[in-house]
Amino acid sequence: MTEDTLIAHESGTFEIAGKQVARLGFGAMRLTGPGIWGEPADREECRRVVRRAVELGVQLIDTADSYGPHVSEEIIREAIHPYPDDVLIATKAGLTRSGPDEWAPVGRPEYLRQQLEMSLRRLGLDRIDLFQLHRIDAKVPLEDQIGELRKFQDEGKIVAIGLSEVTVDEIEECRRIAEIVTVQNRYNLTDPTSEDVVDHCTREGIGFIPWAPVAAGELVEPGRLVDTIAKRHEATPGQVALAWLLARTEVMLPIPGTSRVTHLDENVKAARLALDPEEVDQLTRAAREAA
Repeated sequence: MTEDTLIAHESGTFEIAGKQVARLGFGAMRLTGPGIWGEPADREECRRVVRRAVELGVQLIDTADSYGPHVSEEIIREAIHPYPDDVLIATKAGLTRSGPDEWAPVGRPEYLRQQLEMSLRRLGLDRIDLFQLHRIDAKVPLEDQIGELRKFQDEGKIVAIGLSEVTVDEIEECRRIAEIVTVQNRYNLTDPTSEDVVDHCTREGIGFIPWAPVAAGELVEPGRLVDTIAKRHEATPGQVALAWLLARTEVMLPIPGTSRVTHLDENVKAARLALDPEEVDQLTRAAREAA
């Protein structure tokens, strides 16, 4: 045990699927090869990353059937199965892969069901705590897509439903079909375009999972705002970006990802970084101006 054991718990908690999880989680997309395709360069190091994340108190581990495809889910099982009771594995379905960096939405109910069954098998689970629609498929009625996920709930194969890359209107349309507990959109200091979704989730008590959370762009250049705040706190720019997200709203659930233990340790220490309200406001204004 080290002094940093369970440090992720310092980020606060949020309830998903009946579990209180540390708000700072881990995104498992990078446990794959280039273009989120195929094997990672060092599979054993990736397994060490997942085990270390749990040691550091991370409880929300987010993956998807399309990461690899399949590779990320397999590595998570290899690393920490049987899962600790307080760890929540979240996965997604609804994007197909035809090659590196190629993604195509498929929301046909029979496809979503197939992918759920395969994820259950790969993860070694009888039930998935959080199952997310990776993208809404415009070619399939939304009621068929969310309705199928609702059937999974009724059958006891999943506990809770989440969405990814959606608008406020789409969230509300989905909520008329089933309860939605999380939304996962791109959101960071250089891309605050989902700010209206963040505000909506805050009002409604829906967990918001920002992907690509550590991007900070020009703001990290020497003498710029993120760099200045990082030096003031003896932190890294990435830690500042994550601390800003955690301070932005109590429903924020950042999931920084990596395939290296040293980078993971650095990311999770953001749970300990307390920005003052003026710094949070400065960063929020800078993000809006950079958009």
